[in-house]
Amino acid sequence: MKNLKTIALALFVAVSTIATAQTKKVDVSKSKINWVGKKVTGEHSGTVNIQSGNLIFKGKKLTGGNFVVDMTSLTATDIKGEYAAKLDGHLKADDFFGTDKYPTSKLVFKKIADKGNGVYTVTADLTIKDVTAPVKFDITVKGNTATTAFKVDRTKFGIKYGSGSFFDNLGDKTINDEFELSVSLQF
Repeated sequence: MKNLKTIALALFVAVSTIATAQTKKVDVSKSKINWVGKKVTGEHSGTVNIQSGNLIFKGKKLTGGNFVVDMTSLTATDIKGEYAAKLDGHLKADDFFGTDKYPTSKLVFKKIADKGNGVYTVTADLTIKDVTAPVKFDITVKGNTATTAFKVDRTKFGIKYGSGSFFDNLGDKTINDEFELSVSLQF
C-alpha cells in the first residue's frame, strides 16, 4: 500500500510539473534576426526571417525553445540594387547556405542555466545545411520579449568559401569564419 501511495504521489508531481510548462509561440511578424558577416576589407549586414518558433516556460522561468529560420529570406540590407542582388544570390548559393537544397535552419535549446534577472545561458543545437553543431549564448527575457546576440562559426557547417582557415593566399578576399547574429523575439 505504501508503494502505491508513493507511485500515486510521483505521478501527481509529474503531471503537475508537465501542466505548469507553458509554450509561448513567437510572433514571427514582430521578431527579427539581423546578421553581420565580416571580411578583411569590410563587412555586410542584413536580415533573415524566423519561420516559426516557441519558447517554453515553467512559471516565469525559461526551460526550452526551438526555432525554424527561413534561409530563403536571407537578404543584405547594407547595399542596394545590383550589388545587393549579387550578394543575396551568392549567400543563397552552395558556396554559402545552399537555400535551394536547405531552405531552413533550426535551433533547439538543449540546456538552460538561469543566471538571474531574466538572463539565461543556453546551449543549443544549431542545424545549417543538415549539419548540427552546438552553440552557446546568453538570452535575456523581459515580459513578452527575448533578446540575444552570438557568433556562429560557419565552417562547422561546411561553409568554407573564402575562409583563411582552409585556403591560403586569399589576401584581402578572406572572409571571417564567424558571422554575428542579433535576435529580437516577441511572443
